[in-house]
Amino acid sequence: MDKNIRIAIIGGGPAGLSAGMYLEQKGYENYVIYEKSDHVGGKCHSPFHNGKRYEMGAIMGVPSYYAVHDIEVFAGITHDGPALNRDYQKPNGKMDHQFSTKRIWNLPHLLKLKKQIEKFGEILRADYKGYDICGHRGVSEGRYEGYAVAEDRHHVEGENPKLKDLCMTFKDFTDKLGVPLVREVWIQPFTSFGYGYFDEIPAAYVLKYLDFQTMMNFMHVNLWTWKDGTQSIYEALNAKLKHPALLEQNIEKVVRSEEGVVLTVNGKEEKFDKLIVTAPLQYFPEYADADEEEKELFSKIDYERYDTMAFLTNPENYPDRSRYIVDYMTPETLGHVMVYYHRWPESDQPLVTYVLRKHKNSKELDYEATKEQVKKDMAALGCPMKEIINEGKWYYFPHVFAEDYAAGWYEKVEAKQGNHSTYYAGEIMAFGDMDETVEYSRDLIERFF
Repeated sequence: MDKNIRIAIIGGGPAGLSAGMYLEQKGYENYVIYEKSDHVGGKCHSPFHNGKRYEMGAIMGVPSYYAVHDIEVFAGITHDGPALNRDYQKPNGKMDHQFSTKRIWNLPHLLKLKKQIEKFGEILRADYKGYDICGHRGVSEGRYEGYAVAEDRHHVEGENPKLKDLCMTFKDFTDKLGVPLVREVWIQPFTSFGYGYFDEIPAAYVLKYLDFQTMMNFMHVNLWTWKDGTQSIYEALNAKLKHPALLEQNIEKVVRSEEGVVLTVNGKEEKFDKLIVTAPLQYFPEYADADEEEKELFSKIDYERYDTMAFLTNPENYPDRSRYIVDYMTPETLGHVMVYYHRWPESDQPLVTYVLRKHKNSKELDYEATKEQVKKDMAALGCPMKEIINEGKWYYFPHVFAEDYAAGWYEKVEAKQGNHSTYYAGEIMAFGDMDETVEYSRDLIERFF
């Protein structure tokens, strides 16, 4: 492909900015990144309070975040943030000791859990080769293609009919393998982090994000953070790009033809040769000349209604670490606080709550009513909200459900890559965590540019 072609990238989050980085590294420098908001980073959003940054979106990484490390190297930064740890709490405020090895009564269950985790890891390695490859193309057909989850990220591809099992929900998948207890630990960085419930989400999503290597890092609290927040990763990347993202850019219209792509941005027409869309595909037909197949495919996308709320409490109520409320990580307890996040030891820094408001089989909860429920939860947990300083109401984790996944949704979308001079990237094409999102941008650029 001609290295001088003009490329438009819609979205200045992790996917769009990293697409610009990977394009530059391949010699494509004639690109423009359009961001609708007044800042880069998307759900990596780290506001300031009393001179420090706290997290309203993404929180952490792990050593197997190789794509995020690409950005660190490119931007000259590193993971230099505070160490994280967690405790468990019951809804009534008492500490939850179900994962403590110091409670003798708990040891038989923990031993059984440990054996099932080990069994799960062995089965994934032996029977599901390719399960952890970034992206979803081929899974519903029993094949894999992409880059290995390893430091050198070498290209791999092959056939594995058992991968079709990943189309079923994670609950059904773990039941099939005889390891239902693993859900007790996989749920903690999945459901509480806003990615839905195991009885509705295909196993492929769960395991693309929480492959065995990543999950072991989470369990052993082997985590990365960034002093100035996850948003600083993408601010640093943006500052290093030859063409930093243009902010507050409203894409009003997209018209594609054999001659190229015309974007109407803030009332002005701009012509490009290629278009990379990293913004939510669900809304692409609202401003673009989507064809009938695009409209049909993108209408299948659902998303999580995930809210975060930053607040201050009384100094005497300030916890010494993050608290997970596992009892609230169920569809039956929708709308309750699943975790409240502790980042800095200083009691003048905010804590952040995380809550889901939607399940596939239930009515979406009202935002304001849920907010009042969260206040009640925090009071019961012994950490009353003295002052709310920020709220986040996120379009979170776009995905398709098991039926559409099994019917080849991803294969159909991937077959359209390059049609109308358009390429699709972003959360829906891989997973809604920042490493999978960035890795997919790398994969896209390697394949098509």
